[in-house]
Amino acid sequence: MKVGLQINRFDYTGGESSIGEHLQRIAVSAEAAGFDSIWVMDHFFQLPNIGPYTDPMLEAYTTLGYLAGVTKTVKLGTMVTGVIYREPAVLVNAVTTLDVLSGGRAYFGIGAGWNDQEAKALGLLDPLNSKRFDRLEDTLQLALQMWQSDSTPFKGKIYSLPEPYLSPQPISKPHPPILIGGGGEEKTLRFVAKYGDACNLFARDSALLAHKIDVLKKHCEEQGRSYDDIEKTALVGIDVTSAARDINGTMQKIDELKSLGIQHAIYAANKDADPASYEQFAKIIEQIHSL
Repeated sequence: MKVGLQINRFDYTGGESSIGEHLQRIAVSAEAAGFDSIWVMDHFFQLPNIGPYTDPMLEAYTTLGYLAGVTKTVKLGTMVTGVIYREPAVLVNAVTTLDVLSGGRAYFGIGAGWNDQEAKALGLLDPLNSKRFDRLEDTLQLALQMWQSDSTPFKGKIYSLPEPYLSPQPISKPHPPILIGGGGEEKTLRFVAKYGDACNLFARDSALLAHKIDVLKKHCEEQGRSYDDIEKTALVGIDVTSAARDINGTMQKIDELKSLGIQHAIYAANKDADPASYEQFAKIIEQIHSL
């Protein structure tokens, strides 16, 4: 079982001038504690279940580039990029750049997108009225083509590219793992089975999580894809400090997730960098890695 950390807020004590320092401290502490991965949300406004939309929110790939520079071993990715936010070839280039500069540590986190508030406010495509799933499938197909050094013309349902050339190619082979986020049963989980190397689901409702896993298995059967080839990740919805304070509860949750087939549990970072919590959580990670 792997353990990941999602950094989903930047309203740190000390304001804007302290954000970089806090981020570095969190990343270094997480890596030292044994975390396998670090993730950031790809949003421009804070999400309402975390804080007011006016809270600080950093651009995802710039942030991941910074995190790549202050870490050495952890995998890095977005949880996840809404397909409406960037032109697909530019997005593939960004992920490839992260992979190259981090020494092959990038995930390609991608999803259909859903936050219409930030999209409308910033003049982006409206996720609910932009054929987002057609755009998602086009982007997945294009990424796989570009990562094969194939620059022949691409014609998708939405996008047409005369020469999708990409250099350098990723260090990760055959390419950065494609992680598709979301639990949509008709399209998203079918795309996971067809294109994905990993999926991301929510772990708060165990019965619902088990159902989503069953749906993914059925899609894999229909696609002729081995279910075991797909890494199953889940957002636990608990921050590091809370998890570290309740070792028994944390391990019970991990056992439950493992029984459902989850292989990568992702916790939330503290609001402020707290090295002591990560040192304490390191003992839990040792137990989780042994499962």
